[in-house]
Amino acid sequence: MRWNVTQLRTLGASLALLASLACAGGMSVGIVYAERRPPPDRVEVISRTPGPGYAWVRGYWRWERNDYVWVSGRWDRPHSGYHKWVPGHWTQRRHRWYWVEGHWAR
Repeated sequence: MRWNVTQLRTLGASLALLASLACAGGMSVGIVYAERRPPPDRVEVISRTPGPGYAWVRGYWRWERNDYVWVSGRWDRPHSGYHKWVPGHWTQRRHRWYWVEGHWAR
């Protein structure tokens, strides 16, 4: 089978997109929802900052299979051009709970 230029460009763009998605850590795939309310947040002891420019990303309840699992908070550095961490949170719509991912804001 011979490939024409358009097919090769499409293949290359598709492979580049897949590679960038695979490298993008922390991305959610699809909508995360649960049938019941998440437990109350845990009280976390915030350790000393590892250095200037770090922000505390608080822990949260993640839905995993059929139950909530606690994800501990951590120190993180803002992405270039961003300075404030907007925490993720669960929100209720109808009879389901949906996870809104945390993100860096300008």
